[in-house]
Amino acid sequence: MRRTVYSNTRALQAVPPAGLRTNGTVNGTTIDRWSNPVYFSSVMFVVHTGTVTDGSHAVAVQESDNGSAWSAAAAGDVQGTAPTITSANGNTAYEVGYVGSKRYTRITLTTSGATTGGFVDAVAICGIQPTR
Repeated sequence: MRRTVYSNTRALQAVPPAGLRTNGTVNGTTIDRWSNPVYFSSVMFVVHTGTVTDGSHAVAVQESDNGSAWSAAAAGDVQGTAPTITSANGNTAYEVGYVGSKRYTRITLTTSGATTGGFVDAVAICGIQPTR
């Protein structure tokens, strides 16, 4: 079997599409990196924005051993920079990766200073550990 992006990755919803995001925090979907029978060796979150009229929409990567007690992922386990999205960043896609050792990961989206807000959602692209 050829090793392709399609055959070696899985796409999972990370932050569901919703109406305009206004002030508050949205905890993304828990990504279980050990989803038997596959192990996701890395996760790339693709954060997509539509129209952003105002506010600051900060993305953060979190990790957990058990899927319930969460902490910020260590800087060395995050690839790229988690974006803070403003009205200048509408209609854009961002990538941020996680390569840490924790079983569970997710992103959070914290919005502040928004009156009408913006459209922000995300998908997790999970890399499968290839077999030889």
